[in-house]
Amino acid sequence: MASTTPTDLPPAPPARPGKSASTGRAGDKIFLGLSRGSGILLLVIMASIAGFLAYRSVIAISQDEGNFLTTFDWNPAGDPPVFGIAVLLFGTVVSSLVAMVIAVPIAVGIALFISHYAPRRLAAPLAYVVDLLAAVPSIIYGIWGALFLVPYLEGLNLWLDEFFAWTYIFDKTEVGVARSLFTVGVLLAIMILPIVTSVSREVFLQVPRMNEEAALALGATRWEVIRMSVLPFGRSGVISASMLGLGRALGETMAVATVLSPSFVISLHLLDPGGGTFAQNIAAKFDEANELGRDALIASGLVLFILTLLVNGAARLIIARRKEYSGANA
Repeated sequence: MASTTPTDLPPAPPARPGKSASTGRAGDKIFLGLSRGSGILLLVIMASIAGFLAYRSVIAISQDEGNFLTTFDWNPAGDPPVFGIAVLLFGTVVSSLVAMVIAVPIAVGIALFISHYAPRRLAAPLAYVVDLLAAVPSIIYGIWGALFLVPYLEGLNLWLDEFFAWTYIFDKTEVGVARSLFTVGVLLAIMILPIVTSVSREVFLQVPRMNEEAALALGATRWEVIRMSVLPFGRSGVISASMLGLGRALGETMAVATVLSPSFVISLHLLDPGGGTFAQNIAAKFDEANELGRDALIASGLVLFILTLLVNGAARLIIARRKEYSGANA
């Protein structure tokens, strides 16, 4: 067989009229400019929001006769005005942590069941129902929580008080309906469950099939495949999904305002009524607040804004430190 040399190859076809290489480069430049402009516009919007919140916050804090970070009272209309975010920060963080502790393990379990255990006929409608729950408005969850969840959680509260009062946090010291931070945490867990489940499921479905088949060929059971292949690959995705859920839990307003009986008292007894959150306090008091009161609420919103940015930044750092699980090198 005669060898083929580069000189034997047919010449390249001539370029079609009007289809020069510069057309592609022009399109790339346009796309690059639009992408860069969108990113810059987003940064400008975020900076504008932060600047507005900071400006109004300085006005409010300059007139506050208490310590904005440690005061337990909220009375910007008083003489002198005294208000602080200690109780709101405590209630926001505690209720969100309760929601995360409840929701994340259940969401990961549901995602694994849909992606690796359930038959296809069951997995598809179950995934559709989970995605549909993520679209339910917050006020619907709030009404359901007030009319159904609060009455039925009273029995659970009594059971926790009877068997786990030694933990102090489940020691119920006040008699009353279950309008507490624990109830808020349970409701928030139900609300963020579809988001965490949907994102985690999609991440688990992206696991390379060769990794799972290799583990099965070595004699691994289905759980061992999940433990050695699926969970390490999807770890960063689960963290991202959890942060999305935490973001919704931190900023949830109407559902929390519907089921919580707020009071400006910090108590580690999670079953007792009391506490409050940033979003709930803003929704409850914005209409009746005077000008200074609105500035004070905006100042509390700035703290929530910073808290959300810190949470998202921490999530990005965790993911960046665990790039081996991101799937980029799969």
